[in-house]
Amino acid sequence: MQPIRFVLVRTSHPGNIGSAARAIRTMGYTRLVLVAPHKYPHADATAMAAGADDVLDGIVVVPTLVDAIADCRLVLGCTARRRGVSLPEITPREAAAQAGEAAMAGEVAIVFGNERTGLENEELMRCHAAVHIPADPSYSSLNLAQAVQVLAYEMRLAQLQGQPSAVAAAKSDPAATAEQMEYFFGHLFQTLVDIDFHKGRSPVTIEQRLRKLFLHASLDQREVRILRGIFDDAQRMARIAKERS
Repeated sequence: MQPIRFVLVRTSHPGNIGSAARAIRTMGYTRLVLVAPHKYPHADATAMAAGADDVLDGIVVVPTLVDAIADCRLVLGCTARRRGVSLPEITPREAAAQAGEAAMAGEVAIVFGNERTGLENEELMRCHAAVHIPADPSYSSLNLAQAVQVLAYEMRLAQLQGQPSAVAAAKSDPAATAEQMEYFFGHLFQTLVDIDFHKGRSPVTIEQRLRKLFLHASLDQREVRILRGIFDDAQRMARIAKERS
């Protein structure tokens, strides 16, 4: 289970950190990462953890979501409502299945946003899919720890009910990490600029669509190297064309 980490982004109330620690510990998980928490460490976190001291002792605090997921091959963002970012939407049960498979080959992050605002669009863009808990639409007010509990429960249930798929283990090359994909996207987007692909148009929409396309493809590290080699050649030819013009 330990390739799976739970990531809390910009948590406002330290008590929710403790409650989330308790929630994942009851399901056998211990890895909790905090991104820019408002207050931590704090006595309220310790009190609400109710003895999940091993989780609190292992908490990692980082300044940005990029730091929290850099080495992950799968990142799932939990969101309560549809956003402007186009992402595959999956249920907690589907998320558990994907996480179990991905964890056979690398690190997995389950990401939760701020209690009031949730995950921002820029944060959701770092994720492979959006996880939506199908609560009653007339009263869908789950607090942070409850949402964490639902995801942790589904992942434990999936693990207890059967072995994960062997598809991930069959790949000969390791999956690209989130950090490698960010370098990939930076290289891709700069290449589009260098070849004048946008022709004065805003790059925002096409960049979002390309992110969705390549994250859905689940590239391995060899595939990333091949594509970046193509980008290098495209940039080189663009430079030659510019010098000759």
